[in-house]
Amino acid sequence: MNEVVGTHDIVLVTLDTLRYDVAVHSAEAGRTPEFSSRFTWEERHAPGNFTFSSHLAMLAGFLPTPAVPGPHPRLFASAFPGSETTSPSTWTYDAPDLPAGLAQAGYHTACIGGVGFFNRQTALGAVLPGMFAEAHWEPEFGVTCPDSLDHQTDRAVEVLGRTEQRLFLLLNVSALHQPNHHYLPGASGDTLETHAAALEYVDSRIGRLFAALRRPTFVIVCSDHGTAYGEDGHTGHRLGHRVVWTVPYAEFVIE
Repeated sequence: MNEVVGTHDIVLVTLDTLRYDVAVHSAEAGRTPEFSSRFTWEERHAPGNFTFSSHLAMLAGFLPTPAVPGPHPRLFASAFPGSETTSPSTWTYDAPDLPAGLAQAGYHTACIGGVGFFNRQTALGAVLPGMFAEAHWEPEFGVTCPDSLDHQTDRAVEVLGRTEQRLFLLLNVSALHQPNHHYLPGASGDTLETHAAALEYVDSRIGRLFAALRRPTFVIVCSDHGTAYGEDGHTGHRLGHRVVWTVPYAEFVIE
């Protein structure tokens, strides 16, 4: 990452609530061709079991961890003594969070929110976007809008078009989060099938964002946590079930 920071834009796309099993099954069934043309999903463990905790961790450099025994060197790390996951390949910074560290390195930082923890309508909803030089959220970016990613991408393209310096962009995609039944015609409630249909919608739109990114860009695409649809009696997230902790992860470079 010491060769990436300063030479590449960096984009973190968090597919909020996307389950690993749904991501893999959709790819195997050919339902997510845009993602499959760029990467294969890696199984990882989320750093938190709901949006706020997981994004706080990721924005401190603690991205989802490979689901095999470690330790696993991190891409980014705030400098502190005794870290067992900071290696010579890790880009370190003397700041409390990744956006601040990248800003010190000359980056412009921007956040395009999706779920409620990014809406800036409450003190809590201002914490995550408050880490960035500019942050955007509109109701059309949120979980109840069926075209949310289209609107979020419009804003991302606008930010990209006017930013002259290197850019760190966080895009929190809200479409996977409940309610997602509007992506499957005739569905009356959220299920694994509507979750997969929401992922198909995201895949059908995400290519416009990738095409708009400047060259070169280092891209991370991952989920912040999964969600339960009745497994072992559990529904939702902010709980310790394997379907919540297990998430898909990918990283690639657009040259």
